[in-house]
Amino acid sequence: MQDNLVIVESPAKAKTIEKFLGKDFKVMSSYGHIRDLKKKELSIDEKTLQPTYEIPEEKTKVVADLKKSAKAAKTVWLASDEDREGEAISWHLCEVLGLDEEKTSRIVFHEITKPAIMEAIQNPRHLDMNLVNAQQARRVLDRLVGFKVSPVLWRKVKPALSAGRVQSVAVRLIVDREREIQAFKSEPYYRVNALFLLTNADGSQSEVKAELDHRFAKHDEAVAFLNQCKDASFTVDNITKKPLKRSPAPPFTTSTLQQEAARKLGFTVSQTMMVAQRLYESGRITYMRTDSVNLSSLAINACKEEISKLYGDDYSKPRNYHTHSKGAQEAHEAIRPTFMNEATITGTAQERRLYELIWKRTAASQMADAQVEKTTVTINISGAEEQFVANGEVVRFDGFLKVYHESTDEEATNNDEGNLLPAMKAGQRLLRADITSTERFSMGPVRYTEASLVHKLEELGIGRPSTYAPTISTIQQREYVQKGDKKGVERAYAIDTLKGSAVTSKTKHEMAGSEKGKLLPTDIGFVVNDFLLQNFPDIMDYNFTAKVEEQFDRIAEGKEEWTKMMINFDKKFEPNVEKVMNARSEHKAGERQLGIDPKTNKPVFVKIGRFGPVAQIGTAEDKEKPLFAQLPKDKSIETITLDEALELFKLPREVGNFEGSPVVIGAGRFGPYIMHEKKYVSLPRTEDPLTVTLETAVALIEQKRKADQEKHIKQFDEDPKLELMKGLYGPYIAYDGKNYHIDKKLQDQALSGALSYEECMEIVRTAPEPKARRAKR
Repeated sequence: MQDNLVIVESPAKAKTIEKFLGKDFKVMSSYGHIRDLKKKELSIDEKTLQPTYEIPEEKTKVVADLKKSAKAAKTVWLASDEDREGEAISWHLCEVLGLDEEKTSRIVFHEITKPAIMEAIQNPRHLDMNLVNAQQARRVLDRLVGFKVSPVLWRKVKPALSAGRVQSVAVRLIVDREREIQAFKSEPYYRVNALFLLTNADGSQSEVKAELDHRFAKHDEAVAFLNQCKDASFTVDNITKKPLKRSPAPPFTTSTLQQEAARKLGFTVSQTMMVAQRLYESGRITYMRTDSVNLSSLAINACKEEISKLYGDDYSKPRNYHTHSKGAQEAHEAIRPTFMNEATITGTAQERRLYELIWKRTAASQMADAQVEKTTVTINISGAEEQFVANGEVVRFDGFLKVYHESTDEEATNNDEGNLLPAMKAGQRLLRADITSTERFSMGPVRYTEASLVHKLEELGIGRPSTYAPTISTIQQREYVQKGDKKGVERAYAIDTLKGSAVTSKTKHEMAGSEKGKLLPTDIGFVVNDFLLQNFPDIMDYNFTAKVEEQFDRIAEGKEEWTKMMINFDKKFEPNVEKVMNARSEHKAGERQLGIDPKTNKPVFVKIGRFGPVAQIGTAEDKEKPLFAQLPKDKSIETITLDEALELFKLPREVGNFEGSPVVIGAGRFGPYIMHEKKYVSLPRTEDPLTVTLETAVALIEQKRKADQEKHIKQFDEDPKLELMKGLYGPYIAYDGKNYHIDKKLQDQALSGALSYEECMEIVRTAPEPKARRAKR
């Protein structure tokens, strides 16, 4: 048995570390936290607010193995991550394994390389209880909010909803932005561009593109200007050349890595963190949860050496960056490759792409500025106050741009970049080729992407590197927010062109407002946000959430007592929960009256029902029961009109008879459907439920029957519960409500129906416990 036991939180990390340590060291994994708050109860003392932890059932074997090894070892080294979560994991290990904190060595490192591991072993420290308490404070506060506010939502909004401190604020950001977009009224304006010709000394002609320095508010004004230009002369007025320099962005923090990986690689925030975790654990990059943009002197020197070797000494410019984000505290270095001489690595396609991005960003941060010369030419128009402006840009020295160019969320297309202007002199005449006025429209607020939401959360000081990915995943899993595409609306715009002595006009069409992969609030998201904002304004306040993060930072620094923070918070919070829970309200949260149904003279409402958003005609007080209709996915309780809601009550509708039974078109939780003899067929998106014919409905019913028939390969007289079926991924056995996998070697026999009753039952008997089948419509 080895004298030294090293405990890390991840098996992949354990495998990498084991390579660097000698035979005297045994490395084991705790597989994350070995204990946590109880899952199904508050698990916090109501008076003292002290947490009660338990070892989950799935961790009992891990704990038993760790206890056995810890007892046999002379020295236990706790090597979980160096952030607050990692410190808490080490503390829980001490508590559960019965380790003496004074005799237990805590080691930290932000890269998994042999020098870093050996240095950590030579410089152990004790547990930092300030970091542990900061983690406990976050965990307990989030549990208090989640466990106490969620039951309020169940009663007042809809069963099975949940609330979260940071998640609810993230939803608020998305809801607020959506309402800004809904309230925005786009205004048209007219921009004027010209193409001029310059006659060179050798008689050839060069093109000069320019834009007018004034934008017109009305179409008539733009056309009047074009007519004014018919007889105008155009002269070069002024030429200015200005040297500019562009500096590289700092190396990656967690936030900037998530943003750039989304823009450049199309990764989700969760995907980025998952791939980065694998790169870190395999020793490829430094720790991936960090607020710091600092690089160690070792890394700076390695960058200098590699840049000089690859691109020459002119491209090298060592730099130190300093962190400005609120409460930067996690690790002490930016995310960078552990070895700069490895520009590429082996691994999965995702790992290679993310690593390359990190390598390029790190290298670029240590490279020379790009030297650019910008030329601006103003062109006079005879008889007019306005001027045309031509811009050109030449990169004199590419510097860091040779390796990397940082993206932005609203990437404006810069037409100047790389645009070379011909040699010109003041007073030179330019010939007009054509001048075009194009109608454009003012741009409203833009919906958040995952990347831009991370940027906003960081800007407001909400959350920390370890919280961005789980926050964004959680609000989507809870269906408060969905990532989706927003259909645009076709819009006409005017183009007027002056060519020769005539102005020609034409109208073109474009799709306006179409967006892809943006974060959109759902109806549930709107209603829950409004309810929480009305009843728990403190928790939903951006400043409160950021202030809480600052308190966690003070606890981590030993400047604040974490239990006092909890007690002070709960003093105001608990009475408010009781007040909201017991408050009576005439209307359900989110309910909105659209108007009166002209047929029944009853009010029409939209609200959140048990299975999601519904329209309702009538009230519970009426003699007749209210009528309900599920809202389709393309309608929202925020924006639906009375006429649109009344259309929904035209379903269900009977379209005729087939085989002596009525064919009914209806709409349900999962969209429109056809019902015939108590069997359902989904209606394709291409068919309108209000206009679909009996002929089409019958064709779809028969199509479904045929598909169902093809699924059934063979039934057995010996046992009616046993059946050979054909599924999406090949044949399988269905028996007594459960499905059983068929080995590839037997699949051809299964498809032909050659498998016997005995062979099928043998598969059922020897198969691992299968999952029960879910009923499908």
